[in-house]
Amino acid sequence: MDNKDYLETILPHKKPMILIDDVLEYSIEDGWLRSIVTINNNSQFFDKKLGGVSSIIGIEYMAQTIGCYAFLKSKCEEPQVGFLLGTRLYNNKSELFKENETLEILAQEVFSGNGIVSFDCFIYNQGEEVASATVNVYQNDDMELV
Repeated sequence: MDNKDYLETILPHKKPMILIDDVLEYSIEDGWLRSIVTINNNSQFFDKKLGGVSSIIGIEYMAQTIGCYAFLKSKCEEPQVGFLLGTRLYNNKSELFKENETLEILAQEVFSGNGIVSFDCFIYNQGEEVASATVNVYQNDDMELV
């Protein structure tokens, strides 16, 4: 099974809408998960004229990282749908994630209550922060994130 097949078992997405490549590591106890994606010409949303993926897609990389964390934290048997409520302070250092860049995405849980969870998220390229945001999500009472 390749990584996208594995991710399809924990995210409520199907190929080709699984945008991240793999889960690198996580700590449910400490409230974080780190994922990875390598930008290439087969990446969803890759713009051949620009040679990369718009950095606005970083929000979805963050959301899918959060989705992996939620699945692993809740010990689900199948992925549950969560809702992106909003993104605050999305800061990016460039307009484009360029071809052959390998990005690491970190989602850190900072608040949780009544099905609403807030995460501080960061995207790194070779250890340098290239994007960050606070992402707020909701998952219904049938399957809480907490």
